Formats: sequence, structure tokens, C-alpha cells
Amino acid sequence: MAGDNFIDYVKIFFRSGNGGGGSAHLMRTAQDPKAGPDGGDGGKGGDVVLVGNRNLWTLLHLRYTKHIFAENGGNGSSNQKFGKNGDDAVVEVPLGTVTRNPETGEVLGEVMEDGERLTIMRGGRGGLGNVHFKSATRQTPRFAQPGEEGVEGWIILELKVLADVGLVGFPNAGKSTLISVLSNAKPKIADYPFTTLRPNLGMVPHRSYQSFVIADIPGIIEGASEGKGLGLRFLRHIERNAILLFLVPCTSENIKKEYTILLNELRTYNLELMDKKRILAITKCDILPDEELNKIEKKAPKDIPVFFISSVSQKNLMPLKDEIWKILNEE
Repeated sequence: MAGDNFIDYVKIFFRSGNGGGGSAHLMRTAQDPKAGPDGGDGGKGGDVVLVGNRNLWTLLHLRYTKHIFAENGGNGSSNQKFGKNGDDAVVEVPLGTVTRNPETGEVLGEVMEDGERLTIMRGGRGGLGNVHFKSATRQTPRFAQPGEEGVEGWIILELKVLADVGLVGFPNAGKSTLISVLSNAKPKIADYPFTTLRPNLGMVPHRSYQSFVIADIPGIIEGASEGKGLGLRFLRHIERNAILLFLVPCTSENIKKEYTILLNELRTYNLELMDKKRILAITKCDILPDEELNKIEKKAPKDIPVFFISSVSQKNLMPLKDEIWKILNEE
């Protein structure tokens, strides 16, 4: 994967800022050498904050970042002056970024909207100055409260691509060709397995200035949900899609069986994927005569919409887009 610009997983050591210590200063003036405590409070430590940026599509900018620290709060001082609050460590991330505890796998939060702020570590509170500890029985407290320590630890940032439609199919099913024809995406296309090594996003124009986003997910193989092939690494990107568009070439020995295998891989990975709308597209239909396609149609699954398409001749691409648009508006 060297030289790949699509980075969807990083592990970073974060640290929020320590709170500043309160001041234990005692005021002394020429007129009143025992004027009493006047120590100010310490400043709050900076938080670690993720901010959604719709212009980012990958975690590439964090690829070589291993440590991110927020600023410590400043100490309080005399004359009840507060210490400076530490600056937050603000990290911009693409929409769809999930934060996860690397030890437990627990999801800590996710960023879904542009400008959304997610605080993943809070800075320590500043300590109180000695002025807060003055009382009738303790006129000159010579102590103050130390600042609270910040939080630190490793956190995983994981990107789940946000797209309306996710293409699901075995290697060489025609996913990359379809997305290149429907949109302005330019994925690598070749006649061998695993040409696509990273998800590709494309904006698909449709009729009167309408559009939707389609994602080409790298090819799944049987057993992908158990870690075989490349599929497991990219299956999480399918979780965000509103529609799953299954692609099976017309040259497949058993189209219904191939579709069932793909469906089972998704079911094994995440049962909730079964609730998503599904469409089946039989691809590469320009290479078979109509009588052969008619035979295939009789054996195709009956429980989902089926389209016989060709990216090369653009056969039935408009009806397919119409169906996608209709389902998206229903959603």
C-alpha cells in the first residue's frame, strides 16, 4: 500500500493539557505588610477536539502523526490574576470519522457533520488560588490547589466513507468501470483481481441538476468477513451507505449463488446491513446476445430490483439511476 493516498485508519497518542496550579501568594504593601492572600486560580488545560471538515476525504494528513498534545494551563499569580487557559489541540477530520478505544474496541464518538466538534479528551481543571481558602480562623493560608492532570492515551481514528450508494461485488465484477462511467471518478481499471485497493468516491449527476454519491468498495471474496482477502479492511465503509448496489457479471456461472455469497458475507460482518435497500445489477451485458440474457433473467433473484446493464454501451444505466434516485428519496 506504499504510495496510497487513501488512509482510513490511524492510531495516535493524544494528551489533553494539565490544569495550571493556583497561586499561594500573600500580598504585602508598605501600608499593610500583612494584607492577606491574593493568589489567583490556575488556567484550564486544553482539550483534544476533533472537527468535521467536508473538504477532507481521507486521514492522509494524519498518516505520520503519532503524538498530539494540547497546551497546559498557566499558573495563577498575585493580585488574583488567573492563569491562561491552555489552547485546545484541534484536529480536522473527514466526515464519517469514528474514534475507538484500541484496547476495548469501544466507540467513543463519531463526527458526521461539517463543523461538528467532538471532544475526545478534556483538559484538567485549574487549581484554586489561596484566596479561596481564607476564613475567619485561617487568615493567611499559605497553600493553593494544584491543577488537575490532563488525560492521555492511544486512540484509533477510523474513517467510514459517507456515500449514498455502495458498490458490492467480487473482484472484476465491473465496479470500477461503472463508477468511472457514472461519475467523474477515475479509478484504476484492469482485467485482474484486486485492481481497486482503496475505496473510490464519485458524484453521479442525474437529470435536472440532481446528484448522489457512489462508493466503489474494493472487491469482496468469500470469507472476507473472517479476514480473507482485502474485503475485511473495507467492509466498514459499506455501513454508511443508504443503498447497496450488488454487481454480478453476466458471465458468472451462477448469478443467484454469487449474490447469495456476497449477501452472506455482509450478514456475517454486520447483521444491520440486512436492513439496507438493495439492488442487483447484472454487468457486462454487452458481451452476450439477448436470448442468453433472457435465460439469465429467469434465474435471477426475485426479491430485489434487477437491472441488466453495460458500462461500455451504457445499457440501462439511466433506469438504474432512476431507481437509485427513487429509493434515496423514499429514504
